[in-house]
Amino acid sequence: MYKELEKYFKDRTEIDEETFSKISECFTPIKTKISQIILQKGEVCKKYYFVNKGCLRLFTINNDGNEGTRYFAFEGAFGTALPSLIEQTPAFEYIQTVEKSELLEISREDFYKLVDTIPQFAFVYRQILEVSFISAQKRIYGFQGLNALEKVKWLKQYNPKILTRISNKMVASFLGITPSTLSRIKSQL
Repeated sequence: MYKELEKYFKDRTEIDEETFSKISECFTPIKTKISQIILQKGEVCKKYYFVNKGCLRLFTINNDGNEGTRYFAFEGAFGTALPSLIEQTPAFEYIQTVEKSELLEISREDFYKLVDTIPQFAFVYRQILEVSFISAQKRIYGFQGLNALEKVKWLKQYNPKILTRISNKMVASFLGITPSTLSRIKSQL
């Protein structure tokens, strides 16, 4: 259950077995169902998740009931409601498993203990933050001024897994277009 996590760390930093053992001891394996909500909007986030198998989705629901997806985390990635986790304030988004998933969860307390005591963990956390920031910026600036076709092409180039594993409704909410528009565009590509 910890092989993906070990690979994640070894791909990013030099880490010995003893250090990785200290890290893995702080993670608890959990299995989820399809479409299981693991964080409700308004709850304070107390967990960070690593995806061994499956997919997490972070999304909001506006006053009209429309969903807006911000992030998908597939195998070998971390995901959480980071503003809520860091600030310990109510989350403005939901975390949901898109597929039956196998996750490794770590409490906020253990997470920050590892950041403070294990340099390799702190290094990887900094990388997570940097990659998340850059990805968010690319998405924001990449989508500005793009029409629906260009958005789908952008997604196909930068994260094709989303188009093949996620429902049109969820993908459309990520791209800011309607599911019918997405379906029409996908059939043309």
